[in-house]
Amino acid sequence: MTRQIHVGPLAIGGGAPVTVQSMTNTDTRDVASTLAQIRHLADAGCDIVRVSVYDEACAEAVRELVDRSPVPLVADIHFNHRLAIRAAENGIHKVRINPGNIGGKAHVEMLADCLKAHHIPVRIGVNAGSLEPELLRRYGSPNAAALVESAMRHVRMLEDCGFSDIALSMKASDVRTTVEAYQLASEVCDYPLHIGVTEAGGAGFGGTKSAIGIGALLLRGIGDTLRVSLTGDPAEEVALGIEILRAVGLRRDFVEVISCPTCGRTCVDVAGLSEDVRRMTRDIRKPLKIAVMGCVVNGPGEAREADIGIAGGRDGGVLFRKGEPPRAVKGDLRETLMQEIRRLIDG
Repeated sequence: MTRQIHVGPLAIGGGAPVTVQSMTNTDTRDVASTLAQIRHLADAGCDIVRVSVYDEACAEAVRELVDRSPVPLVADIHFNHRLAIRAAENGIHKVRINPGNIGGKAHVEMLADCLKAHHIPVRIGVNAGSLEPELLRRYGSPNAAALVESAMRHVRMLEDCGFSDIALSMKASDVRTTVEAYQLASEVCDYPLHIGVTEAGGAGFGGTKSAIGIGALLLRGIGDTLRVSLTGDPAEEVALGIEILRAVGLRRDFVEVISCPTCGRTCVDVAGLSEDVRRMTRDIRKPLKIAVMGCVVNGPGEAREADIGIAGGRDGGVLFRKGEPPRAVKGDLRETLMQEIRRLIDG
């Protein structure tokens, strides 16, 4: 188990629930637009939001953003320790910065002292595209070992200053490299891990890469917080992150609708009925599994683990509830299923 840090009121690591993060793509200096996007992400289910802090105006905007944000905020900073210090003084909940890139030991010590005083953690974020030239020469490519060695170099700089309130990320756009890097990191340290596939692309193939990489890690018990990195509306990142957590069983606060792929025996509009059920139950925060199956031949057996389900037949169908024998039903199967779902939810 990893050690635990706190980002505002949220715990990361140490067995805490895996949190979903995203990042604004507005101009941070435009407080109104940035706050609007932060709230949009929070409404989508985002737990933590990162904002770019690239100049003094951004660092000053942090104060109002923090005061008005519904979720904890992270300042994304590159190279400039003074911006990190100013963001900390203005109340930021976490800083993303690499101590090896901020100008030497004196600057690292100044930053560490400030963060300790304000009880603010750091995420060290190593990317395959920005590894130190010496590591690239030695390893020949941005592989997993190079990513982890780079991360641990940054870690030691903070540890030498008596600072260990740290999370790590070691991301690549290549899925295999990403998974191997986090696997190796989990074996050599116990810092919380922020997982994700960087520069994954758009929601299509990029979403697939992210689901495979993040899902593979979570199924191995690796990962304390995550970000799905997609080009476009960051709310799409949040939606996919939540779906990944649900798919691997780490979030159960939803209704899962399962359905068969259909075949020539199909006797009911599986696609239409499934969509109706999803629409009706999308705001329910109870762990329920509902099945919509196309025929009575295989439906009840294949969906036996569902809490409730229906399978179509030539002259009606069967309704089944977990632990009970299937019951033949006639008439409108759609309305029959909806009535039973309402009884199950209300009960």
